Amino acid sequence: MGKSQFSGLTFGIPKEIMSGERRVAATPETVSKMVNGGAEVLVEKGAGSGAFINDEDYAAAGARITGTEEVYRSAGVILKVKEPGFNSVTGRHEVEMMRAGQVLIAFLHPAAPANYEMVRQLAAKGVLSFTLDSIPRITRAQAMDALTSMSTVAGYKSVLIAANLVPKFVPMIGSAVGMIKPATALVIGAGVAGLQAAATAKRLGAVVYAIDIRPEAMEHAKSLGINTIDPGIPPELCVGTGGYARHLPGEWLEKEREIISKWLGKTDMVIATALVPGKVAPILITAEMVRLMKPGSAIMDISIDQGGNCQLTVGGQITEHYGVSIDGTKNIPGMVPVSSTWMFSHNIFNFVSHLFREGSIDLSTGDEIITSSLVTRDGQILHEGAREAMGLN
Repeated sequence: MGKSQFSGLTFGIPKEIMSGERRVAATPETVSKMVNGGAEVLVEKGAGSGAFINDEDYAAAGARITGTEEVYRSAGVILKVKEPGFNSVTGRHEVEMMRAGQVLIAFLHPAAPANYEMVRQLAAKGVLSFTLDSIPRITRAQAMDALTSMSTVAGYKSVLIAANLVPKFVPMIGSAVGMIKPATALVIGAGVAGLQAAATAKRLGAVVYAIDIRPEAMEHAKSLGINTIDPGIPPELCVGTGGYARHLPGEWLEKEREIISKWLGKTDMVIATALVPGKVAPILITAEMVRLMKPGSAIMDISIDQGGNCQLTVGGQITEHYGVSIDGTKNIPGMVPVSSTWMFSHNIFNFVSHLFREGSIDLSTGDEIITSSLVTRDGQILHEGAREAMGLN
């Protein structure tokens, strides 16, 4: 990286405001890299406290510690973990504190219904915004793939949360009055999060089953010793760009739900991870299907940032329906802040390093990494998944 890579740029690192969010978009290590690349870095006071990083460490790395308003007023590039929201400290929405021409890089989840208005506001402000959840799964983008990094964390932690929700032992337990059978876990979606969830549930001693519409994902699950459920859907309907799942046509989606339904009554915990990148998550567990589950069982809907796989999931809440706990926690990686911040900060730094050359962005190249992640530019909403979800196409 040359000295001029970030020349003339000012990066702003705000303190995250989402309830329970303890991650931060930069560490002293990545701040030092930005400064060495010629940038000025503004870090909001206390931004790293949730991840056990103190202001002195940022300052030692070359950052200037300042207040919320100053970060948004003076930085040309805002690096965040989660999408902008209302800041109760300043009494203003974070988008309101932004300006035309400013760059925003974060997990924006622009296709999620809860974020439509925020995306419209970014466009209206003239903010140039990029979302990290749409980085394509290609070899040269691996080091920027924050979705994969955070999926690893979410898959691991979701099983620990589910184990706390269910009213029984997870492993087989021997006792003086007999053997207690292990819990059964059903993992829906065997991508990065699903495979990590399945492996973690297996380590805890559960009997684990996984279902995914993609044959390759099922092979990965089998390689971990996980029991697999074949949805019986033609592969050509299932696999999209970069090996990610595609939205299924209506009749095939119904077939997948029928197969899942047959397993719900045997399951103590469901870890729902199925996503279509940049688009609303498919509903794979309807309200009626929840009725099939045993009272006391639990659903961890970790696809909630993109709408959720269960029809009854409420974002940010744990609700109970028919005796089943349904957890819609929106920031599971934020519950493992040290590991997730280390991964995320390197992902976002690598994206920024790709985006900027000699202190400026060239958006004319047709680079797949940039075009896939671009959300708003010059007052327009350009993100394909968001446009489709918002009915703009």
